[in-house]
Amino acid sequence: MAKPIAGPEIERLIQLLAKLPGLGPRSARRATLHLVKRKEQLLGPLAQAMTQALERVLVCSVCGNIDTRDPCTVCCDPARDQTLVVVVEDVSDLWALERAKALNAAYHVLGGVLSPLDGVGPDDLTIRQLVERVAGGTVREVIIAVNATVEGQTTAHYLTDQLAEFDVRITRLAHGVPVGGELDYLDEGTLSAAMRARTAF
Repeated sequence: MAKPIAGPEIERLIQLLAKLPGLGPRSARRATLHLVKRKEQLLGPLAQAMTQALERVLVCSVCGNIDTRDPCTVCCDPARDQTLVVVVEDVSDLWALERAKALNAAYHVLGGVLSPLDGVGPDDLTIRQLVERVAGGTVREVIIAVNATVEGQTTAHYLTDQLAEFDVRITRLAHGVPVGGELDYLDEGTLSAAMRARTAF
């Protein structure tokens, strides 16, 4: 086991940063060194911002987005068409669609996809909440915008079955989204084109 190269506080920071997506131990060490060298300009403001996020960030009780208010800013926007609900896997997908300005609709974040191999079933996602939303009678179209993976398509078919009894149009993104692709990594043009060319499920 390698010996620590710095004090426990710095080692702890390295270990925590290494847990972030896209950062391994080496990148975490570089990031930590950069932060520590610029304590006043970066480390202090970052610590303050993280403390505020810890205290104020909430999960929207309507759609599952994260914000500092509940319902979130998206759900409270009076200009949005609340009769259109875009179903996404994760908040990052919601943000990607918002960046693309693809559609001025409401959202529903599932919190993942069905994956029996990983032990993720319907009760682990917000499928029941989506069904209750549609049962309320104000939704006229559900746009299933999950990733084009095997698990994503399985989830899409399951959602279609769950919503079949309601008088609601169910559509999905057009096949412009590549198979195996993830929404968060697609460019805005591809997302906009896929949203415009959505088809009946």
